[in-house]
Amino acid sequence: MARLPSAERRRQLTEAAIRAMARDGVPRTTTRSIAAEAGVSLSVFHYCFDSKQELIESVITTITGHYVRLVKEALRPRATLEDTVRAGFQAYWDHVRAHPDEHMLTYELTHYALRQPGFEHLARHQYELYAATYTELIDQLHDTMGLRLRVPVPVLARYLAAMTDGLTLNYLVLGDDAAWTGILDTVTAHVASLVREP
Repeated sequence: MARLPSAERRRQLTEAAIRAMARDGVPRTTTRSIAAEAGVSLSVFHYCFDSKQELIESVITTITGHYVRLVKEALRPRATLEDTVRAGFQAYWDHVRAHPDEHMLTYELTHYALRQPGFEHLARHQYELYAATYTELIDQLHDTMGLRLRVPVPVLARYLAAMTDGLTLNYLVLGDDAAWTGILDTVTAHVASLVREP
């Protein structure tokens, strides 16, 4: 087995955990099955992670990172504010459609954390991360387009997190790709109305 830096080994194990949890479910995924998925010994897992809680936190952060990079790239200034906002939503939505298993896993992780004594803080961390991510994206738009908001940044960030959370769960349950273009257009128009251009 090749010797990798600890950070790279943690990344490898986290990605293996995402695959295993998406396939088998969170309760049925063990540290042993994650190590097997990554092709490493159980001792390597325990060297990289002190607990299952630490692993779950890494999984949550990593899944969020998968689509945040795409959204950040898409949020370059375009002809209009609505075009820019719509491009960001589209990048997120394309990730949902391409990786529904990852997004399904995020909901399972929330429920798992809320039901496991001592894990509740991970669910809170997950949703705080979503709000922090939107805050970062709003700041990016502010810096590149000089926008001013009609509502405080924390309010808009939590609103966007709640809105995309609900939209994603609806899509995972109902599917129907054709319906979502109109829904995203409506959401885009509403979000744009909460921003004043300079």
